[in-house]
Amino acid sequence: MRWQLAILISLAIAISYLDRQTLPVAVHSISRDIPLSNAQFSALQSAFLFAYALMYAGGGKLVDLLGTRRGFTVIMLFWSLACASHALATSFALLMVSRFLLGMGEGGGFPAATRAVAEFFRAGERATAMGIINAGTSVGAVIAPPLIAAIILYANWRWIFVVTGSFGLLWTIGWTLLHFPQKPAVDHPSFGQPNAKTQALPWTYLFTIRETWGLITAKFLSDAAWFFYLFWLPKYLYDARGFDVKAVGAFAWMPSAAAGIGCLLGGSFSSYLVGRQFSLGAARKTALGLSAALMPFVILIPHVDVSWAIALFCVAYFGQQSWSTLVMVLPADLFPQEVVGSVAGLVGFGGAMGGIAFGELVGYLLDHGMGYGTVFALAGMLHVIAFLIILVCVPAVDPLNLKSLDYEAAH
Repeated sequence: MRWQLAILISLAIAISYLDRQTLPVAVHSISRDIPLSNAQFSALQSAFLFAYALMYAGGGKLVDLLGTRRGFTVIMLFWSLACASHALATSFALLMVSRFLLGMGEGGGFPAATRAVAEFFRAGERATAMGIINAGTSVGAVIAPPLIAAIILYANWRWIFVVTGSFGLLWTIGWTLLHFPQKPAVDHPSFGQPNAKTQALPWTYLFTIRETWGLITAKFLSDAAWFFYLFWLPKYLYDARGFDVKAVGAFAWMPSAAAGIGCLLGGSFSSYLVGRQFSLGAARKTALGLSAALMPFVILIPHVDVSWAIALFCVAYFGQQSWSTLVMVLPADLFPQEVVGSVAGLVGFGGAMGGIAFGELVGYLLDHGMGYGTVFALAGMLHVIAFLIILVCVPAVDPLNLKSLDYEAAH
């Protein structure tokens, strides 16, 4: 039942990534009714990411308060209705409102998933479980280009948002009918029965912990690159490579398929190393370092033929989602269950803010004569820097001993 739970949560994440890809893939069709510049396109993504960032932090706290089942139900219902609301937009401003509401809903998804992993899986299983869940990002992104292209060919672009929004409502029915598994026996004292000292820790205390800041900063940098790849890949293919909607539908799914493989291999490779008697820290950091080492290859994308460009996007998506799986399992490795959702929320907040900052920079650079070569050169180094930050700020991947005495000593 635990692995069925992971698969169902993976499906929720797939729906999330399908919903957020609707605008980037359909942007040319939407622009015929609502003209959009590069700066306005960036602004729409920033509206999504700003709300996503706020709800990622707040959603983590919400899930800690409501629990995994109820928290995920509320989150999914909200973002599905927000996705459907795009169909009613008649102006740039209304598109921005819908994009903001979608970000609010989707921001709670990964904190809820991280809490479920911490709650129902042992340390040696968590990376594999998170890999399965994170693979949902690729399933949604793979489905998006051909599905959206098919809808555009046979119906108005507004139907895209009606169809994708309905998927989330159907998922909610399955989620409410799921029989939740029993929690496994714990494998470390700090993840045992909740004690008053752990529960008494205020949310603000998390900001005094070096590991919290290390994960937030690393996610800020790596997700700056990731959201650029995710949101700008279709537009890059339209603008720089001359693709039409059929070509985007035919080829833009390939990097996302590679990302799904990265999710599964990154998490399972780390779990394999744990099974081979590597320490948890060595297993996580080895897999993280190998993932980060793949990312500078994107610097070559503007300088090669289109077939090689697609192949390099596949390498980047593979490396990014292997990386993301491992970064998002670290809160479950380091922090007790009672605050895992909150920590995951803060880490995701950092990632979304990185996406906003870099997305706005990309829109500005492209509208002011700087080519994609500059943008890819900047994006290609962000994961490497993020890995160095993790090495410094997370010296040991062991459960942290968070006690009220630590809080009193800090004050």
